Amino acid sequence: MSRKILVIVSEHGYWAEELIGPVSQFDEQGYEVVFATPTGKRAHALPPSLDANYIDPPLGRSVTTEENARLGREFEQSSRLDSPLDIEAWAPERPYTSDSAYLPKLEQYHRDLDKLQADIAGFDAVLIVGGSGPIVDLANNERVHALILAFKNAGKVVAAECYGVACLAFARDWGDRRSIIWGKHVTGHCKEYDYKDGTGFLGTDFNMGPPPYPLEYILRDATGPRGAYHGNFGHPLSVIVDFPFVTGRSTPDSYLTGQKIVEVLENGLTRYGW
Repeated sequence: MSRKILVIVSEHGYWAEELIGPVSQFDEQGYEVVFATPTGKRAHALPPSLDANYIDPPLGRSVTTEENARLGREFEQSSRLDSPLDIEAWAPERPYTSDSAYLPKLEQYHRDLDKLQADIAGFDAVLIVGGSGPIVDLANNERVHALILAFKNAGKVVAAECYGVACLAFARDWGDRRSIIWGKHVTGHCKEYDYKDGTGFLGTDFNMGPPPYPLEYILRDATGPRGAYHGNFGHPLSVIVDFPFVTGRSTPDSYLTGQKIVEVLENGLTRYGW
Protein backbone atom coordinates (compact mmCIF):
# COMPACT_ATOMS: atom_id res chain seq x y z
CA MET A 1 0.00 0.00 0.00
CA SER A 2 1.37 3.39 -0.99
CA ARG A 3 1.89 5.86 1.87
CA LYS A 4 2.21 9.63 1.83
CA ILE A 5 3.98 11.59 4.58
CA LEU A 6 3.87 15.34 5.20
CA VAL A 7 7.19 16.54 6.64
CA ILE A 8 7.16 20.04 8.15
CA VAL A 9 10.52 21.81 8.34
CA SER A 10 11.51 25.14 9.89
CA GLU A 11 12.83 27.95 7.71
CA HIS A 12 15.14 28.95 10.57
CA GLY A 13 17.22 25.80 10.57
CA TYR A 14 16.69 22.07 11.00
CA TRP A 15 19.15 19.55 12.45
CA ALA A 16 20.30 17.46 9.48
CA GLU A 17 20.07 14.00 11.07
CA GLU A 18 16.60 14.77 12.37
CA LEU A 19 15.46 15.12 8.78
CA ILE A 20 17.53 12.47 7.00
CA GLY A 21 16.93 9.87 9.74
CA PRO A 22 13.15 9.56 9.36
CA VAL A 23 13.10 10.43 5.65
CA SER A 24 15.59 7.65 4.90
CA GLN A 25 13.18 5.19 6.55
CA PHE A 26 10.29 6.55 4.47
CA ASP A 27 12.37 6.31 1.30
CA GLU A 28 13.23 2.67 2.04
CA GLN A 29 9.51 1.92 2.24
CA GLY A 30 8.80 3.73 -1.03
CA TYR A 31 6.63 6.33 0.69
CA GLU A 32 5.89 9.63 -1.01
CA VAL A 33 7.40 12.42 1.09
CA VAL A 34 5.97 15.94 0.75
CA PHE A 35 7.82 18.79 2.45
CA ALA A 36 6.20 21.94 3.82
CA THR A 37 7.60 25.10 5.41
CA PRO A 38 5.85 28.03 7.13
CA THR A 39 5.95 30.38 4.13
CA GLY A 40 7.05 28.08 1.31
CA LYS A 41 10.73 29.06 1.48
CA ARG A 42 13.44 26.45 1.15
CA ALA A 43 14.63 25.07 4.48
CA HIS A 44 18.32 24.65 5.28
CA ALA A 45 20.29 22.58 7.77
CA LEU A 46 21.92 24.19 10.79
CA PRO A 47 25.69 24.32 10.03
CA PRO A 48 26.77 22.48 13.23
CA SER A 49 24.58 19.55 12.19
CA LEU A 50 26.71 19.10 9.05
CA ASP A 51 29.99 19.12 10.97
CA ALA A 52 31.18 15.85 12.50
CA ASN A 53 33.74 17.83 14.54
CA TYR A 54 31.16 20.03 16.25
CA ILE A 55 31.13 19.28 19.98
CA ASP A 56 27.70 19.21 21.58
CA PRO A 57 28.11 21.24 24.82
CA PRO A 58 25.92 19.13 27.19
CA LEU A 59 27.48 15.85 26.05
CA GLY A 60 31.02 17.12 25.49
CA ARG A 61 31.34 15.13 22.28
CA SER A 62 30.19 15.11 18.69
CA VAL A 63 26.65 13.89 18.04
CA THR A 64 27.13 13.77 14.25
CA THR A 65 28.96 10.90 12.58
CA GLU A 66 30.99 11.44 9.43
CA GLU A 67 28.36 9.40 7.57
CA ASN A 68 25.44 11.52 8.77
CA ALA A 69 27.37 14.71 8.07
CA ARG A 70 27.93 13.49 4.51
CA LEU A 71 24.30 12.46 4.09
CA GLY A 72 23.17 15.80 5.46
CA ARG A 73 25.35 17.70 2.99
CA GLU A 74 24.08 15.55 0.13
CA PHE A 75 20.48 16.24 1.11
CA GLU A 76 21.23 19.98 1.28
CA GLN A 77 22.72 19.86 -2.20
CA SER A 78 19.78 17.91 -3.61
CA SER A 79 16.59 19.47 -4.95
CA ARG A 80 14.23 17.72 -2.53
CA LEU A 81 13.61 20.82 -0.41
CA ASP A 82 13.45 23.25 -3.33
CA SER A 83 9.66 23.53 -3.66
CA PRO A 84 7.96 22.91 -0.31
CA LEU A 85 4.27 23.49 0.29
CA ASP A 86 3.49 26.94 1.70
CA ILE A 87 1.69 26.44 5.01
CA GLU A 88 0.73 30.12 5.21
CA ALA A 89 -1.14 29.80 1.91
CA TRP A 90 -2.61 26.40 2.78
CA ALA A 91 -3.79 26.41 6.40
CA PRO A 92 -6.13 29.06 7.86
CA GLU A 93 -5.51 31.35 10.80
CA ARG A 94 -8.26 32.43 13.18
CA PRO A 95 -9.24 36.12 12.75
CA TYR A 96 -8.76 38.68 15.49
CA THR A 97 -11.95 39.34 17.44
CA SER A 98 -11.34 43.02 16.69
CA ASP A 99 -11.42 42.47 12.93
CA SER A 100 -14.18 44.15 10.96
CA ALA A 101 -16.77 41.64 9.76
CA TYR A 102 -15.52 39.24 12.43
CA LEU A 103 -18.47 36.85 12.26
CA PRO A 104 -18.31 36.14 8.51
CA LYS A 105 -14.53 35.83 8.78
CA LEU A 106 -14.92 33.30 11.60
CA GLU A 107 -17.41 31.33 9.52
CA GLN A 108 -14.96 31.36 6.60
CA TYR A 109 -12.20 30.20 8.95
CA HIS A 110 -14.26 27.15 9.89
CA ARG A 111 -15.05 26.45 6.23
CA ASP A 112 -11.31 26.62 5.54
CA LEU A 113 -10.65 24.18 8.38
CA ASP A 114 -13.11 21.75 6.79
CA LYS A 115 -11.28 22.13 3.48
CA LEU A 116 -7.96 21.51 5.22
CA GLN A 117 -9.39 18.33 6.71
CA ALA A 118 -10.29 17.20 3.20
CA ASP A 119 -6.89 18.24 1.84
CA ILE A 120 -4.95 15.99 4.20
CA ALA A 121 -7.12 12.93 3.50
CA GLY A 122 -4.50 11.51 1.14
CA PHE A 123 -1.73 11.67 3.75
CA ASP A 124 -0.97 8.98 6.29
CA ALA A 125 1.21 10.90 8.75
CA VAL A 126 2.74 14.26 9.57
CA LEU A 127 6.23 14.73 11.00
CA ILE A 128 7.65 17.91 12.59
CA VAL A 129 11.44 17.89 12.10
CA GLY A 130 13.56 19.06 15.06
CA GLY A 131 16.42 21.46 15.60
CA SER A 132 16.43 24.96 17.06
CA GLY A 133 14.51 26.45 14.11
CA PRO A 134 11.07 25.21 15.25
CA ILE A 135 11.38 27.43 18.33
CA VAL A 136 11.07 30.43 16.01
CA ASP A 137 8.49 29.59 13.35
CA LEU A 138 6.74 26.31 14.19
CA ALA A 139 6.09 26.00 17.95
CA ASN A 140 3.51 28.79 18.20
CA ASN A 141 2.41 28.79 14.58
CA GLU A 142 -1.38 28.59 14.51
CA ARG A 143 -1.43 27.35 10.93
CA VAL A 144 0.91 24.49 11.84
CA HIS A 145 -1.38 23.73 14.78
CA ALA A 146 -4.34 23.58 12.39
CA LEU A 147 -2.52 20.97 10.29
CA ILE A 148 -1.60 18.93 13.35
CA LEU A 149 -5.19 19.03 14.58
CA ALA A 150 -6.45 17.97 11.16
CA PHE A 151 -4.21 14.90 11.20
CA LYS A 152 -5.11 14.08 14.80
CA ASN A 153 -8.84 14.49 14.17
CA ALA A 154 -8.57 12.14 11.19
CA GLY A 155 -6.87 9.46 13.32
CA LYS A 156 -3.61 9.77 11.40
CA VAL A 157 -0.08 9.51 12.79
CA VAL A 158 1.30 12.72 14.32
CA ALA A 159 5.07 12.67 14.91
CA ALA A 160 7.64 15.19 16.12
CA GLU A 161 11.28 15.34 17.14
CA CYS A 162 13.25 17.38 19.64
CA TYR A 163 12.06 21.00 19.78
CA GLY A 164 9.41 20.17 17.20
CA VAL A 165 7.49 18.36 19.96
CA ALA A 166 6.55 21.81 21.34
CA CYS A 167 4.13 22.07 18.41
CA LEU A 168 2.15 19.16 19.86
CA ALA A 169 2.04 20.74 23.32
CA PHE A 170 0.68 24.01 21.91
CA ALA A 171 -1.79 22.52 19.40
CA ARG A 172 -5.14 22.88 21.14
CA ASP A 173 -8.83 22.97 20.44
CA TRP A 174 -10.17 26.51 20.85
CA GLY A 175 -12.96 25.17 23.04
CA ASP A 176 -11.27 23.62 26.07
CA ARG A 177 -7.72 24.82 25.14
CA ARG A 178 -6.25 21.61 26.49
CA SER A 179 -3.17 20.28 24.72
CA ILE A 180 -3.76 17.40 22.33
CA ILE A 181 -1.09 15.44 24.25
CA TRP A 182 -3.05 15.71 27.52
CA GLY A 183 -3.15 12.20 29.00
CA LYS A 184 -0.52 10.96 26.53
CA HIS A 185 3.07 9.75 26.89
CA VAL A 186 5.74 11.69 25.00
CA THR A 187 9.44 12.46 24.92
CA GLY A 188 11.37 15.54 23.81
CA HIS A 189 14.55 17.47 24.50
CA CYS A 190 15.15 17.12 28.24
CA LYS A 191 16.56 19.86 30.46
CA GLU A 192 19.97 18.22 30.90
CA TYR A 193 20.55 18.32 27.13
CA ASP A 194 19.61 22.00 26.70
CA TYR A 195 22.38 24.41 25.75
CA LYS A 196 23.37 27.01 28.33
CA ASP A 197 24.64 29.28 25.57
CA GLY A 198 24.74 29.51 21.80
CA THR A 199 21.24 28.54 20.63
CA GLY A 200 21.31 29.77 17.04
CA PHE A 201 18.93 30.19 14.13
CA LEU A 202 19.27 30.68 10.39
CA GLY A 203 17.94 33.76 8.62
CA THR A 204 18.56 36.07 11.57
CA ASP A 205 21.48 37.52 13.52
CA PHE A 206 19.82 36.43 16.74
CA ASN A 207 21.98 34.01 18.75
CA MET A 208 20.90 33.49 22.31
CA GLY A 209 21.93 31.66 25.46
CA PRO A 210 19.69 28.74 26.44
CA PRO A 211 16.50 28.03 24.46
CA PRO A 212 13.73 30.50 25.38
CA TYR A 213 11.77 27.78 27.16
CA PRO A 214 12.68 24.42 28.70
CA LEU A 215 10.76 21.98 26.55
CA GLU A 216 10.73 19.34 29.26
CA TYR A 217 8.73 21.55 31.63
CA ILE A 218 6.19 22.38 28.93
CA LEU A 219 5.71 18.71 28.06
CA ARG A 220 5.35 17.68 31.70
CA ASP A 221 2.57 20.23 32.13
CA ALA A 222 0.91 19.55 28.76
CA THR A 223 0.57 15.79 29.32
CA GLY A 224 -1.26 16.24 32.64
CA PRO A 225 -1.60 13.82 35.58
CA ARG A 226 -2.65 10.83 33.49
CA GLY A 227 0.01 11.27 30.82
CA ALA A 228 3.76 11.52 31.23
CA TYR A 229 6.92 13.04 29.86
CA HIS A 230 9.79 10.56 29.44
CA GLY A 231 13.18 12.24 29.15
CA ASN A 232 15.14 9.02 29.61
CA PHE A 233 18.15 11.12 30.59
CA GLY A 234 21.33 9.08 30.39
CA HIS A 235 19.78 6.54 28.02
CA PRO A 236 21.25 6.61 24.49
CA LEU A 237 17.83 6.64 22.84
CA SER A 238 14.35 7.91 23.69
CA VAL A 239 11.44 7.35 21.32
CA ILE A 240 7.87 7.11 22.61
CA VAL A 241 4.82 5.82 20.75
CA ASP A 242 1.42 6.53 22.27
CA PHE A 243 -0.89 6.39 19.26
CA PRO A 244 -1.46 8.56 17.33
CA PHE A 245 1.71 10.27 18.56
CA VAL A 246 5.32 9.30 17.86
CA THR A 247 7.93 11.49 19.54
CA GLY A 248 11.74 11.45 19.47
CA ARG A 249 13.90 13.14 22.09
CA SER A 250 16.79 14.46 20.02
CA THR A 251 19.36 13.82 17.28
CA PRO A 252 20.36 10.20 18.04
CA ASP A 253 16.71 9.15 18.04
CA SER A 254 16.01 10.25 14.47
CA TYR A 255 16.37 6.94 12.65
CA LEU A 256 14.45 5.08 15.37
CA THR A 257 11.70 7.71 15.18
CA GLY A 258 11.35 6.99 11.47
CA GLN A 259 11.36 3.24 12.10
CA LYS A 260 8.58 3.54 14.66
CA ILE A 261 6.46 5.69 12.36
CA VAL A 262 6.81 2.93 9.75
CA GLU A 263 5.86 0.28 12.33
CA VAL A 264 2.77 2.24 13.31
CA LEU A 265 1.71 2.51 9.68
CA GLU A 266 2.62 -1.01 8.58
CA ASN A 267 2.18 -3.12 11.71
CA GLY A 268 -0.37 -1.22 13.77
CA LEU A 269 2.07 -0.38 16.57
CA THR A 270 0.27 1.72 19.19
CA ARG A 271 2.67 1.71 22.15
CA TYR A 272 6.43 1.75 22.54
CA GLY A 273 9.01 3.02 25.02
CA TRP A 274 6.88 3.29 28.16
